[in-house]
Order: sequence, then C-alpha cells, then structure tokens
Amino acid sequence: MWDLGANPLELVARTAIVYVLFFAALRLSGKREIGQFTLFDLAMVLLVANALQPAMTGADQSVLGGAIILATIFVLNRLVSEARIRIPWVRRVLEFKATTVGKDGTWLKAEFVRQGIDLGDAEAALRQHGLERVAQMKLATLEEDGSISIVPADDGGTPGEVRRRSRRYRRSRL
Repeated sequence: MWDLGANPLELVARTAIVYVLFFAALRLSGKREIGQFTLFDLAMVLLVANALQPAMTGADQSVLGGAIILATIFVLNRLVSEARIRIPWVRRVLEFKATTVGKDGTWLKAEFVRQGIDLGDAEAALRQHGLERVAQMKLATLEEDGSISIVPADDGGTPGEVRRRSRRYRRSRL
C-alpha cells in the first residue's frame, strides 16, 4: 500500500506529460466544449480520466504514488495559472478570444459552423437576455468561456427597459 511501484520522478514526469496533453486536447476542442458542459461532455471527461490514469501511474498502485500524482497535478495547475497571469504569450495560447456570432439582427452562419454552435443555443441565449426575435439583437458574442452574450438593439424602447432587462439577466446568473 505504501511501497512505491515506480520511481517518484517517473510519476511526476508521467503526470506532467499527461497534463500537457490533456490541456492541449481541451484547447483544441474549442470554446463550446469548455463553456457548455453537457452530459456527453461529463461522460467524456470521466472516460478520458479513466483512460489516462494508467499512463500516469504506470506500474505504481500505492497510496504514496497517488499522493505524488495529486501533488504534481495541483502544482502544475498553480504554475499554469501564475504563468497565465504573468506572461502575456501564455495567456494568448491558453485563452480563447471572444467571437462575434450575430450582428444587427442576423446570425453569422459561417461563425456558427466555425465555432460549433447550433441555432438552438443561440436562440436560447436570446431568450435568456429577454429577447423574442433575432431582429431585436444588436450584437451576439461567443465569449471566451463558451457562453453567448447578447446586446439588445435600441428598438425604440426606453433605455431604462434595456437596463432593467440586462440587470434581470445578471442577477439570475449569480
């Protein structure tokens, strides 16, 4: 139970390699995968974790080996977080940019395809922002976290109506 079945440095190296590969796969999968966690996504992450576990542990099945792997993951995560804050090119590599997916009452279908968004997601975002029709939208943005934000068009309503609608949305998101 406490006897290591592998060299501790090998466990750290294996974990670091798997961490980098997993991070790269998440980055390549796109914004929608990260921001909108569906039941399918949860199943995928659990299966990936199960498949990657032997790659990290190798022959080791000890509690101490598990502790080394756990500590390595947390240290790597902290290092990446600090690097993202302090080094601009790391931030650019790791984070997505916001993308305009609708403008002046029309959806940009080419961006839908490129970003992997379906019309149902966009229509749901409209409703969440208190809009009934796409014509009421001035700007729709797929944010870096995968959510869709909507700026309502000034359709003759009073500015207070638009502000109330925006505040109501913000409160419901918290």
